[in-house]
Order: sequence, then structure tokens, then C-alpha cells
Amino acid sequence: MVWENSSELVFSLYVIIVAVGIFSINRLTKDKTKKISNLRFFIQVVAVVAIFMGLLIGPFGVARYLPLGISPRDRLAGSEVFGNQFPDGLSVPVLACYYPNGRTVTCPIWQIQAYIFPFWEAGIGYDVFYSTSGLEKLVIVFGLVIGMSVVLGRLFCGWLCPFGLYMDAISKVRKTFRIRHSNLSKKTNQALIQFRFILITAFLILSFIFGSYAIFGTELISGTIPGGPFGTEAGIVGFINEPYCLICPMRPLSILIQSGLGLLNFSYISQITYGPFFIAGHYLTSINVTILVLITVLSISYRRFWCRICALGGLIDLFSTHRPFKYIALTRLEKNEIRCTKCGICKRVCPTQVTEVYEKRGGDVTVSGCMLCLRCAEMCPEKDAISVKFAGKTVFKSRNWLNPIKINDTN
Repeated sequence: MVWENSSELVFSLYVIIVAVGIFSINRLTKDKTKKISNLRFFIQVVAVVAIFMGLLIGPFGVARYLPLGISPRDRLAGSEVFGNQFPDGLSVPVLACYYPNGRTVTCPIWQIQAYIFPFWEAGIGYDVFYSTSGLEKLVIVFGLVIGMSVVLGRLFCGWLCPFGLYMDAISKVRKTFRIRHSNLSKKTNQALIQFRFILITAFLILSFIFGSYAIFGTELISGTIPGGPFGTEAGIVGFINEPYCLICPMRPLSILIQSGLGLLNFSYISQITYGPFFIAGHYLTSINVTILVLITVLSISYRRFWCRICALGGLIDLFSTHRPFKYIALTRLEKNEIRCTKCGICKRVCPTQVTEVYEKRGGDVTVSGCMLCLRCAEMCPEKDAISVKFAGKTVFKSRNWLNPIKINDTN
């Protein structure tokens, strides 16, 4: 109860800590090639606390389902504004996994799948009530995601995504042990980046197949009529109604972290009805645990490996770097062709091996695969060669950090 009553104080202290942290990094980091990287890592950490704010402010021990554990309840931003139209919280394009507790926003990939099936026409969802149809809820989801993608693009991936923080932490461990990273061939890397759109198409098709009875009045797969043995879920696909979530590594990672903190009952979440790590069940499954381990191993060798195949990153890409959205995108990475010396540093330091910044002659070089992490602009040794702009205004630009002597800018 103390935590519940003091949530405003805790939030105020949190804001102060964030502000002091940002100020300290800007003032104390002398190495110009690390200032943005340090700032970005700090913002990723505090963003995880913000996205899963329940880990900080509670309330704890509220009995929603006691065997699950004492994890904090969700505090969903936007749920009071939208009410029963959209009670699952704002669709912020980060992997704010639905399955653990304590989140403040919801992963739009989960929402898209759930609103196609099983909640297309369902009035009752998971502990919530919907007053709108699946189509109306989907309009809200895509409206929010498109709007945020146009404004900030894949800045969400580079600066706010919890799983991005996990992969960056792996890179820091690798550097500590002086393990060199590996690079994929350009052809393989491009194939992985394009594979994201196959994943998007696949989970959409599967969701429509599962929800065909509610949407079209035709049952394409036996056992998919709503009202099956799992309530609002349909019988045969009761545990796979969100197919993408079965392969997303953020789901087991966040659940394992909360279990490690003692907030979730591990013996319960690993043995629901069908035994340990049932292939297609809630929480931890043999599929998502295997994929988390695989992605972790690959991320030791290849920087930000998951970001190259993440369907949510691909969704943001569609609405920020592809036509017609690229023409109105507000956040852009730009290159000054005259100042560029083709040193190739931008190509070497990019975590996802984006090469277009190096290869393109100039202008807008914000391309599919770029996470707007700003590492290229931070490391570029030529003054004003690479810049990040928001609504036409320069937010950050490369500096001549190789030369301690200031160079007069005649332009």
C-alpha cells in the first residue's frame, strides 16, 4: 500500500534520476566517440523501467491469479482514454511483451494478431472488455504505429526497445572479454532484412486463417470456432492464437527476468497443464526458449542480430523508410556528399551492417535496416558529413574528432 500511495513521488524521483544521468553523461564523457553510445545505453536502461514501470511502482501482491506469483500489475497508458474501445494500452512500437506483468504499453504485433483472432468480434478478452470490433481496434493500432513511425522511425529500435538493450549488453560483455564480432556477407544480411516482411505476412495470414469463422463465417481450420474449450480462444489453436509471439525471444526473456527477481512463480509458468516447456503454451515454451538461446548465441558473434529479422522493426520500416511514408518521415539520417571522404568508418561501425550510408552519394540515407542508433554519425571523423534531422532541424551531426584543432566552417 505504501508503494501505491507514493507512486507520484517515485515517478518524480525517477524523472530526476533520468535528467541527472543524461546531464552527467553529456558533461563527463570526454571521448567524443562514446558520448552518444553511452547516452543511448543509459536511455535504453531507463526506458525499460518506463516501459515496464510496474517493476518500480507496483502495486505488488494484487491477486489477479495467485499461482502466477506476486508480479506487479500492468499500468497501461491510454487505457483510461480509450476505455473499452481499446483496453489493452497504447501500441508503442517496441517489444513491450504482453505476457509478463508490469508493462505500461503493449507490443502492437501482439495486438494485431489478437484483434484478428481470437478477439475479432469478442466482447471479452484477457481480463478486459471490448466495445469495438476487431476492425476498429486494428484501425487504432495501425493509426498509432504509423503515426509514431512517421515521427521517430526506427529510433524506437535503436533507443527504446528492451530486447535491443539485451543485445547491446551482450556486445558489452563480448568487448569485455575482447571477443571480436563477425560480419555477415552483404547478400546474407540483406536477405535477413527482407525476411522480416515474410514474417509479417506469415503471422497475418495465420491470424486470418484462425479467425476466418468470426471474420468470414467460414471455418478454414477445424476447431477455430470461437467459444471452444478455452473460452474466447478457439480449441485447436488455443495456445497459438498469436503465432509470432511463439518465436519472439522477448517473451521468454522478460518472463525469465521476472522469475529471477522472484516476481513470477517459475514452477507455475514452466508447467502449465501439459508439462515443462510445452511446445505451444503460455509463458515459457520449448519453441521460444530455444529461439532465445539461439538468438543469444548468434548475438555474441553478430551485433544486433535479432534487429535484422524482427518483424516489428520491419513494420516500422514500412511506415517510415518506404514510399509514400518516407516522403513525410520527420526523423532522417542525412549525408553531405561534399564532406564525405569515403573512409568507410560508417560502414564498419554499423551494428546491423547497413552499407547504404557509405554507398549513397548524399541526401537522405535513412534506409531499411537502419535503427537510427547514430553510431555512424558519432564515429564519422568529418565535420557535418553525417547528420540526424528532425522536422528539418539538425539534432546531431558528426564532428572532426580526429583533429583536436578547431576548423573554421566557411559554409
